[in-house]
Amino acid sequence: MTADPGGPRSLLQGSPTPLSQSYDVALLDLDGVVYLGRSPVPGAPEALAKAADAGMRLAYVTNNSSRTPAAIAAQVSGFGVPAAATDVITSAQAAATLLAARLAPGSAVLVVGGTGLRIAVRERGLRPVTVALDRPAAVVQGYWPEVSYSLLREGALAVAAGAWYVASNGDATMPTGRGRQPGNGALSQVIVYSTGVQPVIAGKPEPPLHAEALARTGAQRPLVVGDRLDTDIEGAVRVGAPSLLVLTGVTRPADVVLAPPHQRPSYLSADLAGLLEPHPAVRADEGRFECGGWRARLAGDQPIELDGAGDPVDGLRALCAAAWSAGQVDAGRVEPALEVLAR
Repeated sequence: MTADPGGPRSLLQGSPTPLSQSYDVALLDLDGVVYLGRSPVPGAPEALAKAADAGMRLAYVTNNSSRTPAAIAAQVSGFGVPAAATDVITSAQAAATLLAARLAPGSAVLVVGGTGLRIAVRERGLRPVTVALDRPAAVVQGYWPEVSYSLLREGALAVAAGAWYVASNGDATMPTGRGRQPGNGALSQVIVYSTGVQPVIAGKPEPPLHAEALARTGAQRPLVVGDRLDTDIEGAVRVGAPSLLVLTGVTRPADVVLAPPHQRPSYLSADLAGLLEPHPAVRADEGRFECGGWRARLAGDQPIELDGAGDPVDGLRALCAAAWSAGQVDAGRVEPALEVLAR
């Protein structure tokens, strides 16, 4: 794996060649990147097909544990992008790997989740159960829209009795075509609140899911691609991997400008077409930051000035560089510049 040099950054990276040529595997988030609900993100299938034609391998890495890799691959393939079950890595698989490393083969695991999580547990040689009376060695919880009070109750009883508690991911929300809806992090609070026990998290931004993705893909130069700062990008920063943030999901321009150091991406793009393009470097000189036809200027603690024309993503790159170089700025210092970009 090629590490992302320099740790927390004050400038986005540049790439003179398209990212699809610079990295061997794209570790792609799904919700908000490839699709929203049952519909593809506009332009995503075409961009992914071209990236694959350029020689980049596509792998789909998701915190959603409710569906099987085969079901997810079928949905992606339905958009016109070839995908096999082996190209999909889920937080259910990462959670099952954690469980198998600690538990004896055949151990009972109470699964508070759907088919994808149950299959992942079984594939690791463990025995899924649904009631605390089976005295499970562990409880694993993953997002499942059909989760019931009775299953949450059994999970809580088992955790209270001493079962090891693992959650596939801690996302408070998940993006859908109808807006943000409660995610596994919100649902797991039922067990946390009733037992006082915090789960071990397998999914992004924690390292286990990234390790699972590397093990399953054999990637040497992976590029993490996502739409969320607090999962996709923070997860990449934690393991020293380069990342591309796309603005097709939950992250808005103001969010990335104000991102703390541990959530700053290496590259920035409006959408997955960013895989197919060189990325211009930001030029910095005594408080001036230039990218494409845009210029951002720092002047003490005054609002950051932005002017120019051309691709607004270049303007956002210059603005990020100015804001990040100034330290942790507040919204008031960047709002005038963001208004310029929105015109």
